[in-house]
Amino acid sequence: MSSKPYLSGHYTPAVDETSATDLTVEGLLPPELTGRLIRNSHNPKAGVTPSHWFKGSGMVHGIRLRDGRAEWYRNRWVRTPALEGAPYMTERGPDLTASSAGTHVIEHAGKLLALCESNFPFELTPDLDTVGAYDFTGKLRTVMTAHPKTDPATGELHFFGSSPFPPFLTYHVANPKGEIEYSVDIPDATPSLKHDFAITRNHVVFVEGNVTFDPSEHSGIPYAWSDEQLSRIGIMPRGRHGAAHIRWYSIEPGNMLHATNAYEDAQGRIVLEGPTVDREGFRLSWNWWTGAPDRGTEPNTRSYTRRWIVDTATGQVDEQIIDDLAVEFPTLNDDFLGAENRYSYAVSFPDQKGFGGYGIVKYDRTTGARRIHQVGDARLPSEAVFVPAAGATNEDDGYLLTVISDLKQDASKLLVLDASGLEQLAAVHLPRRVTGGIHGSWIPDTALDLSEES
Repeated sequence: MSSKPYLSGHYTPAVDETSATDLTVEGLLPPELTGRLIRNSHNPKAGVTPSHWFKGSGMVHGIRLRDGRAEWYRNRWVRTPALEGAPYMTERGPDLTASSAGTHVIEHAGKLLALCESNFPFELTPDLDTVGAYDFTGKLRTVMTAHPKTDPATGELHFFGSSPFPPFLTYHVANPKGEIEYSVDIPDATPSLKHDFAITRNHVVFVEGNVTFDPSEHSGIPYAWSDEQLSRIGIMPRGRHGAAHIRWYSIEPGNMLHATNAYEDAQGRIVLEGPTVDREGFRLSWNWWTGAPDRGTEPNTRSYTRRWIVDTATGQVDEQIIDDLAVEFPTLNDDFLGAENRYSYAVSFPDQKGFGGYGIVKYDRTTGARRIHQVGDARLPSEAVFVPAAGATNEDDGYLLTVISDLKQDASKLLVLDASGLEQLAAVHLPRRVTGGIHGSWIPDTALDLSEES
């Protein structure tokens, strides 16, 4: 077993690609689950030891459900130049196609895109074969975040490109047809690491934490914590001319990788939530990501949910940690993205002392209640992807899909949970243990062209 934590245990890479059909199902799969759960992971080839967890080559895992059956599972490397060893930096500058493509998978305008924030997206077929780098017909000239946002009201795709060099931040909007409508550089941005962001109905919300570009960091990811880098939130009106009106608000030191959601409350204030680490949490997490000796027991140590309330009229920011459970990978019913949501979900992890366990957490923001679906000893769940139920009337009418890595059985299952009460409805047995991974999406059949499906 490797001494690197991101190459061992739940994160041990798969060594090959495989396919399986007619998977065994326990319980009953809801018939409206007709589509694909596609999830990404950092999965270097055998014999390759990347210097950082995030540098592992992308491998997508797909599970095809239809009419109450689990038709197939397959896993495929995203075949980018980097998979064959092509360098990111060349004599002509960075090669934006030399991507790990290992962070996320989304669908927009009928295209499946594997994402990594330092490169172009890579298009995949519905069967998970690689088509190639995708640059929005030449209109994308920056990198693309791994966390774009699809506005549920307009169908627009909002995303950004972040760089350690000026312009540090460029914001893009693509229409529902997949055409970039406009791109604009954001003034006063810094080289702070910007992994995720948020949108509301009327604003775009950027977060700059204390982690920033540092060329002296030699892990291959040149970012490090800096006490001199100010933490702040940028609030920008939506629209092609909004960048001229962005305002930045100072917040307490920290670093947020993933936003849960943001919205405008009844008073017009911006409310933002997401798991955040402090200086020590980032140090322990980074050491896990690089395999340094002094590290946390998990890839996100001391990661606690924080809430910011930004009063744009007074310039005041109220912020607080709202839960003491170590969590990451927050999700919600995407119909409420950018609007006030009552419920959100996350993956729970043991704390820095090893207490607690893995599970799927449901938060009720109205009552303050927290419910946990414990997945069992030595079992790691993946990010819980919400799928609305047919005829849903309540925000939490739907299903949570999560893939379990089971070290004791050396196996994996796809669990389907009732999003309302977190009860297990069904489990799909997979033909291999799926590597602990990052992000994924439910892609309904209606979103794809399946005329040539194999």
